[in-house]
Amino acid sequence: MNALNRPRALAVAGLLLAAAGTGLLLGIPHIVRRQVKANVQIDPASGLAYTMWRDIPIPFYMSVYFFEVKNPQEILRGEKPVLAQRGPYVYREYRQKSNITFHNNYTVSYREYRRYYFHPERSAGNESDELVLPNMIALGAALMVEDLPYALKFMFSTALKAFKETPFIKKTVKEIMWGYDDSFIDFLNRMFPGMLPFKGKFGLFAEMNNSDSGLFTVHTGVDNISKVHMVDNWNGLKEVNYWHTEQCNMINGTAGEMWPPFITPSDSLTFYSPESCRTLELVYQKSGWTFDIPSFRYIAPKTMFANGTVYPPNQGFCPCRESGVLNVSTCRHNSQVFISQPHFYNGDPALWEAADGLHPSEKEHALFIDIHPLTGVPLNVSIKLQLNLYVKAVPGVTETGNIRPVLLPLLWFEESGYIDGPAVNTFYYFMVVLPIVSQYLQYILITVGCLLVLVALALKIAPLKKQGISPGNGEDGLDASERLLQADNSTESLEQV
Repeated sequence: MNALNRPRALAVAGLLLAAAGTGLLLGIPHIVRRQVKANVQIDPASGLAYTMWRDIPIPFYMSVYFFEVKNPQEILRGEKPVLAQRGPYVYREYRQKSNITFHNNYTVSYREYRRYYFHPERSAGNESDELVLPNMIALGAALMVEDLPYALKFMFSTALKAFKETPFIKKTVKEIMWGYDDSFIDFLNRMFPGMLPFKGKFGLFAEMNNSDSGLFTVHTGVDNISKVHMVDNWNGLKEVNYWHTEQCNMINGTAGEMWPPFITPSDSLTFYSPESCRTLELVYQKSGWTFDIPSFRYIAPKTMFANGTVYPPNQGFCPCRESGVLNVSTCRHNSQVFISQPHFYNGDPALWEAADGLHPSEKEHALFIDIHPLTGVPLNVSIKLQLNLYVKAVPGVTETGNIRPVLLPLLWFEESGYIDGPAVNTFYYFMVVLPIVSQYLQYILITVGCLLVLVALALKIAPLKKQGISPGNGEDGLDASERLLQADNSTESLEQV
């Protein structure tokens, strides 16, 4: 290649590389978005995302911490409760979707069943451990009969004595979790039909094991990717009727497993929680990396369980107590159960100061979700909630003694899981490595292309400087490149002679 063609070839190559890099720079985001849309919709043909939705690859664990009552007799005399946290008692949680049915309006219905198995290696105790806890049946039922005629309350109190029911009971962890026989329950169901929502064994999590949380119908995203995973209805309902305002009764967001793609920090994560009987909303906290995958962290805002005085939009969830707890009695058969964050974190200090042994902290008790913003897939999840029982002395029911009104924590639990195994490797390769490689490749092509163009210009200018000719036009009206071309032609003619 002669001196004239070499700069031209370099310049053409440089321009082509720079054009290719620019094309990647402009085209890769569109290609990525198109691939994400194709792969995150709930469609058996979509591959990875459908498999992750149907068979969640994240191993979930439920860790349960109990608040053992250390001074039951003193509480009956009206003294301050003293609690000691016990646990965790950890259960491996298996989730399986069934009855998956696709509909013509781009929605899909399903039920998700959950099974729990005790995991002793992760636990700080055994299911045979005995704990002293409030007797939810006796104390809860006492509040239910509070407004009944005195004769019925007397009958109820007499029954408590006859069945040897005490305000505080000692049971094993297994009995408290999954149920124990109590003949007093049969008596209440006979004497006060419909007062209790169950028959037979009573356990705090008895209804959760080998059961589902209702029939969810969600959007597949095939027609509109921004609607993927969003709940269309739950048990056929567009809204619930537990609360006092339309806003509070709305069923919004997803089922809490995945969210639509292309999340920005200004977006919130909303999901309907059957256990909370309402829609919950998490807010953006910070950006970071989870298992070397870019992520956004979302947390519960302080307003999540705030009362209507502190946060007026929550007025529909009232009657309210101190800020930081949600009264779910309306959807729990008037059982006077309240939910909150563990140790009343983010709640009114009066809540955790009412009992000794509560120490709320962000590190231990704040819930969060780390989510991949490009796809809406959760990478690391830690959902924490606490169950509390409202107790007090009920006139006419002598077993309640002089218990002063207090929200008594029963337990708190954490459902946690993180993407792991082959799923995280596949996800990391397709959603992190390939986009990063493409991004670096486009910049490399542009850089190399520009360098080649500069080298070509340098090769053009160098001979002119050696001859003392300015790159501009000379006196003969010819520019430097034309004179260089004439010189090359002259050289070629002499070589032919």
